[in-house]
Amino acid sequence: MEAGRILHIGIPWITRRSSPRLPNFPRFICASSIQRGSYKGPKPGRDWIADWVSKNDDAVRSLPIYVGGASLLAVLFNRAISGIAPVADASSSQSRADLLTLGLAVTNVLTGLVWISIRPKSITPVEPQGVECQVIYSHLPESVVSEILWVWESLSAVTCCKSLVIVYDCQCIVQIGVAAKSLNIGEPFAVDAAKLMQGSVYQGVLKSGAQSYLANLSLYPGRSELPFLPSNTQAVILQPLGDRGIAVLGGDTIRGFTTSDQTWITYIGEKLDATLAKYMSSMPSVVQE
Repeated sequence: MEAGRILHIGIPWITRRSSPRLPNFPRFICASSIQRGSYKGPKPGRDWIADWVSKNDDAVRSLPIYVGGASLLAVLFNRAISGIAPVADASSSQSRADLLTLGLAVTNVLTGLVWISIRPKSITPVEPQGVECQVIYSHLPESVVSEILWVWESLSAVTCCKSLVIVYDCQCIVQIGVAAKSLNIGEPFAVDAAKLMQGSVYQGVLKSGAQSYLANLSLYPGRSELPFLPSNTQAVILQPLGDRGIAVLGGDTIRGFTTSDQTWITYIGEKLDATLAKYMSSMPSVVQE
């Protein structure tokens, strides 16, 4: 007890003096201190065979012809120097082997011919054949016109869209971009809104209530219902605007509208429907600029 009390009393409290704070200097990290090649994670693989085939497409397509032709010559040369009668004998194993080899060689030659004749068609943008136009419904407020023009500039800048037609409440709200030529030289083909909304194309989109994407317009019989588009329009998107209208977008490339483009156009259609439903006037009057 005494020793414990002595120790307890004899140990004073130790107070630490606060050391003066050093000024905070900016810290710099030297980029060169990171060693190159220190990343040990998985690296993306590279298919060298696929790269070589893609770079030598013509040679690869012709390769079966050369292999088949060489095989035919080898069989004939072997038959000539082997001393066997040129007439095939079913009882001879050599004849049976030669017939099998000939069949395989001919198959290779035919395969090469098919590969050469069937080539993927290159998809390139075309120059729309028509006239530039900008037709806007005259009773729209300036804010709505600005929004529609913004939509057109955005679509034409980031997608393959070259023509835009918006029909709402049996009125042609917008016809902008490249349009088909009319009988009058230099004038665009006018949009018959009533005829368009009565056609099977619009009725099909209205019934489904969803966007319709015609990736290759030349394959669809409904092309005749869109005479206001340039004759060489490659792809078309039919975007419903609620149950009162439709937006027709013409592209210059087959399958040119990507999935992201289609989704974005769907949202644009919903926004345009809300805007036009609020500001649309019932007086039919169209002005061409």
